[in-house]
Amino acid sequence: MYFLKFLLFFFFILFHFHPINAFVLDEVKERGYLQCGVSEPFIGFSNVDTEGNWSGFDVDVCRAVSSAIFSDPDKVEYITTTNRSRFPVLAGGEVDLLSRVTTWTFSRDVNLGFEFTGINFFDGQGFMVKSSLGVISAKELDGASICIITGTTFQFNIDMFFKKNNINYTPVLVEFNDEAFENFLSGRCDVYSDYITELANKRITLPDSNKHIILPEIISKEPLSPLVRHGDDQWRDVVSWSLKVMIIAEELNINSQNIDDHKESENKEILRLLGLLGPYGTMIELDDLWAYQIIKHVGNYEESFKRNLGSESLLNLKRGFNKLYNKGGLLYAPPFR
Repeated sequence: MYFLKFLLFFFFILFHFHPINAFVLDEVKERGYLQCGVSEPFIGFSNVDTEGNWSGFDVDVCRAVSSAIFSDPDKVEYITTTNRSRFPVLAGGEVDLLSRVTTWTFSRDVNLGFEFTGINFFDGQGFMVKSSLGVISAKELDGASICIITGTTFQFNIDMFFKKNNINYTPVLVEFNDEAFENFLSGRCDVYSDYITELANKRITLPDSNKHIILPEIISKEPLSPLVRHGDDQWRDVVSWSLKVMIIAEELNINSQNIDDHKESENKEILRLLGLLGPYGTMIELDDLWAYQIIKHVGNYEESFKRNLGSESLLNLKRGFNKLYNKGGLLYAPPFR
């Protein structure tokens, strides 16, 4: 009798303090498709055509996860979110993951009950100038005028950058960001500053976009990452490693076009990635070919970057910090073993 009471008490404590959560991976498999939160149409990251087909850099994360689970990149329902609605939508279980230009910060990670799954884009504050200014680096902006909203983090970052490099600038103070951009276009100031992603999107709206240059320096940290709800490590692993597979594939020179040529490789990491060696599907509760399906259907990181943000896109962004670690960037994934 004492043992029975102890056992009942044990299970009460266990379930009271560790409630049973439905595992997202099982729910997605049973549902038959992934629910992915993305931004409202934002060129390069989440675009939708007239037939309802989605594309973009953030969309490719959703497509990669779908490929890993279903061997099909199109088993996705895309749910648009705004800056205000994105976190309640994720917290409320309306989406399985959020993949939409969201900065990884301490408070969002710790206080909001979310798990960031890995940096997929290193964003940050940068500068745009007209090519007629004749500069190719922000360090050459000594004496330039910058349209800026007073009292903002943007102003603080600019002040710190100019002090660090022992150069000066003339602030042209405005109240709103749109006003700063309009003043830059009218020639009231030499420089406009915003996040690199925003600069690229604003530049392509200009009729003379080729006469505007985004300088290479980034003066703040804005690491963008997909995120999931806290408390389901298995699901976090699926989303996290779907991105990591794309990074590793680029490092190993495997892409959507040549992946089948690597099936006879002597490189064991490649064989593991292709599902030909080891129980790496069982470990993550997916098919053995889950990583192969990601690369085959979505491509490696370089392919996704090129077609959505880089040389094959309207934005034509340079890789910058988003190069692999062994090519001068910050992009890095743990080994697949």
